[in-house]
Amino acid sequence: MAKGLWNTLCGNSKAGTEDGGHYSPLQGEPPEESGKINPDDENVTPFANAGLLSKMSFWWLNPLMMKGKEKVLEDKDIPKLRQTDRADMCYSTFMEQLSKQKEKGSATNTPSILSTLFFWQWKALLITGFFALIKVLTLATGPLLLKEFIRVAEGNETFKYEGYALAVGLLLAKSLESLSERQWYFRTRLVGLQVRSMLSAVIYKKQLCLSSAAKATHSSGQIMNYVTVDAYKIGEFPYWFHQIWTTSLQICLALTIIYYSLGVATFAALFVIILTVIGNSPTGKLQHKYLSKLMVGQDRRLKAITEALSNMKILKLYAWETHFKKVTEGLREEEFGWLSAVVSLKGCYLILYWSSSIIVCAVTFWACYFLGVSLTSSNVFTFLATLRMVQEPIRYIPEVIGVLIEARVSMTRIVKFLEAPELQKRSTKGKCFGNKVEKSIQVISTRISWDADSSKATLVDINLMVKPGEKVAICGEVGSGKSTLLAAILGEVPNINGTVQVDGKVAYVSQTAWIQTGTIQYNILFGSPMNERRYQEVLNKCSLLKDLELLPYGDCTVIGERGVNISGGQKQRIQLARALYQNADIYLLDDPFSAVDAHTATSLFNEYVMGALSGKTVLLVTHQIDFLPTFDNVLLMSEGKILKAGKYDLLLASSTEFQSIVNAHNDTAGSEVQTACGSQERAKTPKEEIQKIYTEEQLGSYLGDQLIKEEEREAGDTGLKPYKQYLSQNKGFLYLSLAVITHAIYIVGQFVQSIWMAAGVQNSSISLRTSKTIFSKLMTSLFRAPMSFYDSTPLGRILSRVSSDLSYVDLEMAYKLSLTIGSTINTYFSFGVLAILTWPILFVIAPMVYIVILLQKFYFASTKELMRIDGTTKSSVASHFAESIAGAMTIRAFGEEDRFFSENLHLIDANASPSFHNFSANEWLIQRLEILGAIVVSASALAMTLVHLEASRSGFIGMALSYGLSLNVFLVFSVQSQCMMSNMIISVERLEQYMHIPGEAPEIIDGNRPSLNWPSVGRVEIRDLKVKYRPNAPLVLQGISCTFEGGHKIGIVGRTGSGKTTLISALFRLVEPTEGMIIIDDLNISTIGLYDLRSHFGVIPQDPTLFGGSVRYNLDPLSEHTDREIWEVLEKCQLRHAVQTKEEGLNSLGRALLKKRKILVLDEATASIDNATDSVIQRTIRTEFAECTVITVAHRIPSVMDCTMVLGISDGKLMEYDEPMKLLNREGSLFGQLVKEYWSHSGNAGYILVSVDDEAAQFSELNQWRSRNCNQCVCSECSGVY
Repeated sequence: MAKGLWNTLCGNSKAGTEDGGHYSPLQGEPPEESGKINPDDENVTPFANAGLLSKMSFWWLNPLMMKGKEKVLEDKDIPKLRQTDRADMCYSTFMEQLSKQKEKGSATNTPSILSTLFFWQWKALLITGFFALIKVLTLATGPLLLKEFIRVAEGNETFKYEGYALAVGLLLAKSLESLSERQWYFRTRLVGLQVRSMLSAVIYKKQLCLSSAAKATHSSGQIMNYVTVDAYKIGEFPYWFHQIWTTSLQICLALTIIYYSLGVATFAALFVIILTVIGNSPTGKLQHKYLSKLMVGQDRRLKAITEALSNMKILKLYAWETHFKKVTEGLREEEFGWLSAVVSLKGCYLILYWSSSIIVCAVTFWACYFLGVSLTSSNVFTFLATLRMVQEPIRYIPEVIGVLIEARVSMTRIVKFLEAPELQKRSTKGKCFGNKVEKSIQVISTRISWDADSSKATLVDINLMVKPGEKVAICGEVGSGKSTLLAAILGEVPNINGTVQVDGKVAYVSQTAWIQTGTIQYNILFGSPMNERRYQEVLNKCSLLKDLELLPYGDCTVIGERGVNISGGQKQRIQLARALYQNADIYLLDDPFSAVDAHTATSLFNEYVMGALSGKTVLLVTHQIDFLPTFDNVLLMSEGKILKAGKYDLLLASSTEFQSIVNAHNDTAGSEVQTACGSQERAKTPKEEIQKIYTEEQLGSYLGDQLIKEEEREAGDTGLKPYKQYLSQNKGFLYLSLAVITHAIYIVGQFVQSIWMAAGVQNSSISLRTSKTIFSKLMTSLFRAPMSFYDSTPLGRILSRVSSDLSYVDLEMAYKLSLTIGSTINTYFSFGVLAILTWPILFVIAPMVYIVILLQKFYFASTKELMRIDGTTKSSVASHFAESIAGAMTIRAFGEEDRFFSENLHLIDANASPSFHNFSANEWLIQRLEILGAIVVSASALAMTLVHLEASRSGFIGMALSYGLSLNVFLVFSVQSQCMMSNMIISVERLEQYMHIPGEAPEIIDGNRPSLNWPSVGRVEIRDLKVKYRPNAPLVLQGISCTFEGGHKIGIVGRTGSGKTTLISALFRLVEPTEGMIIIDDLNISTIGLYDLRSHFGVIPQDPTLFGGSVRYNLDPLSEHTDREIWEVLEKCQLRHAVQTKEEGLNSLGRALLKKRKILVLDEATASIDNATDSVIQRTIRTEFAECTVITVAHRIPSVMDCTMVLGISDGKLMEYDEPMKLLNREGSLFGQLVKEYWSHSGNAGYILVSVDDEAAQFSELNQWRSRNCNQCVCSECSGVY
């Protein structure tokens, strides 16, 4: 084992644990004493305090079963696990055992996880092994008792009441067999649950400290697969562990009994069994190979699905859904090839093992014939009963081998993940406790790189020291290394040749906002206790108070996954509030003001950076030059180096590079910045600045419904509905009918067993065909789903379905369906034989069948809900994993690893509890059925001893008893299969929920397709456009009417939440108009298909996105363009030299240039880039799209200043639409107000622009700016306007 694995497991990565990595309670969280329950754990499972008899009979489960019968179970009804079985205890105990193993071993030889698991669970395995041994021994008494019954029936009694004694002995033996087997299965399931919980916790902890290189190897989809599939497969293995040796022991005992009955003919049976085992060896190796390939295929498919679903809005804007769906289906086809191989091998197992009993029987009887062994009713039916005794264990062999191989493959994958490189321990990070420190941050390094093998370092020759309370700004072009410098300070960059010293508590605000699913308050507090006074101050400083007033639940409003129901600016303000509330010593802010408008940015800078953070150490990465004069120090970065450092005035005087950046900003801002001491009066935020989030971003209702709903699940008994859904896929009913017929033929005449084998293999084809159809329908439904579905559905819910639920359908469903049908027919056939041969037994069988049906109904009432809850809680675990992977850097920066790990442990327990009670209920039911079966068999035997039959009838007695002895096996196997099937069918239910999502409009309408060159003019006419996102929601756009002439440059302005993005969404039909229409070149866009609409637009979206793959693939995933065209576009984007840096914003521009559409839409595309790069984009757009209609939504007013027309929106209403100069001349103009605010903002935060009071001066300034910028423009519009 690699040393990294030991470090991970033992917490040496400083993930918030002490003392060798043992989990310790959080600060303020009282330690839990062993055996005691927390106050919130009053509803703990009765199993924790149950007595011996209650545990042996599962009586402790009765209260939950009764509650399930009376009502539909909910999450709150499920008792919590006892302390020993909880994830934190399992994790701690495992770590202790690992430490002991490490102490015993050598320093270089790290103990393996597998050996540690065995040492951890050896007591439980020993106890369950004892129960397994009792079960095997009591099972072996059955044929011996049968032999004695036949002897008594032939009139050879040893004593008078021997028949009664044998009947009582049989009842006791069968009852003891049941008790021991149920405890064996229950306790091994419990061991598996503990192992699964522990592995889930270890995987979660590992992903919190995974290095950037390891993240490239292990995607978020793969990590989810480790938890939702691999950990579960390993957790299943303990259940089958004892089957490895008990099957061998049962076969040995059976051979002994056969030898006792048939003598040397037994060796013929032994020979066949040995051949069967030898024949399995090559198939076992192939199974391991195919399963390994299958898991790799699943990982690739999940990675592709995760990437597509996470960026669904981008796919829809570019009309790429069909392509990415085909990519996913192509990966599924590759996976399907390995899946076919695995299922085919399973079919071979079935033929090999299920036919072995018949071959053994035939060979043995032939041996008896040739060896002259006399066959009597006594030895023949003893032999047959013995053969039936081992028939089921032999049939289990394929499953045991399959589970063993799957567990081995999964363990290999998990161990490989745990050995992946991780972030180094940040031993230099300390905390301030009132002691005076000379420096808060010091970085001295000659080389800082994300990739150890890279020839070019990301940062070189960094020498930085920041004093306590100092405010440092970091500026530079895109890709200069600003964010990497912050990451290095946080300890995120793995390869640092030098030292990084941080003294104090750190708070971090990332460039791309990371928001958790939960309330706004939950996101701001971020695990800290509530201090009402401080909390209100934070809301005020971050300009959030008015937002909260307009939300239906205030700060208790639930934010969707990734903050989908709030704007980009509001996400950043919540991030800033989260950082401020922590009251840290050092604040690292990575360009947090880029997503907010000018007025809000100025307000935040004054109130937040200069006010709330006065006295704090601040490092601010920014492209907004206006803020720089107020900083103590400014770092100018370029190509991974700090070119210059000093005060603003010093840099302006001494650095030509810095002068270029300032000049680029001045050119963009359109005014020369003059400074004078004073204070800028904070502009009063008008009410319309903050529109209801729920009306802007489409998802909440007017009545105040929360965005994220409880995960949908079926309730109560759904009857045959899910089975019909499963079998309705791809001729499922036909294959099922064939399977039933062949099963019946098998039961009537076992000599045609090969037909059943064919049916078993045929059922594999059901599995493959059905799962293929289900996956295809599921992908079609998901890729056609509207954006409102993705905005309100956490990704984890979808991924849990396409991973674990689909895995059940792939590998288990049809196989288990076949077993269920066969075992059920077997059981009722055994009942029939007993009834025909011993008719008095009907008086016992009839009520028994009735009781069995009642018990099953009683059982299903609870377990169906337990399985559904298990599915929804598993989705919660997956969602938390996905969320934590995305926000790992923020979590580490705040030092919140322990809290998130604790949350994960609670979610694991919430998922484990319904699983625990579900398999407990399974044993509860089977134990009662087995006792009933034992009563029937004993009553049958007693009836036959009471009815005096002639010796010639003893053969029928032997036949009846041989069936009776196997009745328990068949009955239990039948009911167990039915229970497993009913549990697994929940996966079909869950998949079905997402297979029929109401989709968007058709992609193509054959009868109404636009011409290939549409739109040729680019004229956009909006007529009385009204939009609402749900029927009961208010209008977001309220009757907008205007016309964008072809070739015009249209700027759309408005405050946060005014409806700008909604207008763009309506243009792309991400949301359909409620009333009105949009007509482009005389064509109503609502009458054509979505693909035809979206593929004919060019777009540079608000959130730049890169997909896994080459730069070429990112620019042209559909491969519609030549390499020459790609390089030309890269040259125009100035990306030829920087193509390896993968600048997202420029990639988006590259996509737009390649498409060359007549209409181009820019949705706040340049908000988070520097002014120089913004100039490149604006200049390229003016040049390359001179004849096109360009629609721009921007926070930066200069981005729309050179537009032909400006559209002003407020509260979803059209406020103004005219030329920019006319709007500036108009009194009370919204656009004019925004321009004034931007100019004021451009005059430095904390300073005031020297009076430009008269409008003439303002217009003069504006015209000067226009003339400077329009000199670079070749379009005719500029000269036409001015």
